Amino acid sequence: MREHVVTREMIANPKSKYGNPKAATRHFFLQRLSGVSNIVFTLFLVFIVVRLAGEGRADVVGLLGNPLVGIPFAILFAIVAFHMRIGMNEVIEDYVSEERTNRLTMALNAFFALAVGLVGVVSILKIVFWG
Repeated sequence: MREHVVTREMIANPKSKYGNPKAATRHFFLQRLSGVSNIVFTLFLVFIVVRLAGEGRADVVGLLGNPLVGIPFAILFAIVAFHMRIGMNEVIEDYVSEERTNRLTMALNAFFALAVGLVGVVSILKIVFWG
């Protein structure tokens, strides 16, 4: 693999992956914010797991069917998928150096995170609103 020399011009260019400090700050802030949200919602998830330990499917559907439980659980799922996308973007930026492969993996990562998030949230909301 060929090493890339990072120059001042490359860093100053807002179109390079090293430029645009506003985007970098936004990503940093969103990753930290979603991480803190995950901690808070994980406590909620632990409550659900402890509450449902040893219960059957009907009890699980009954608990998740309660909007006070199901909607925060759906929000948790969405935040975790968003946090996953941001984290994997960081890994891809650090380890995939070829431009076309980088763009492809970024697009696939965004698609995968969106698909996982949508399937999870729609499934939980289906239980909440339609049993």
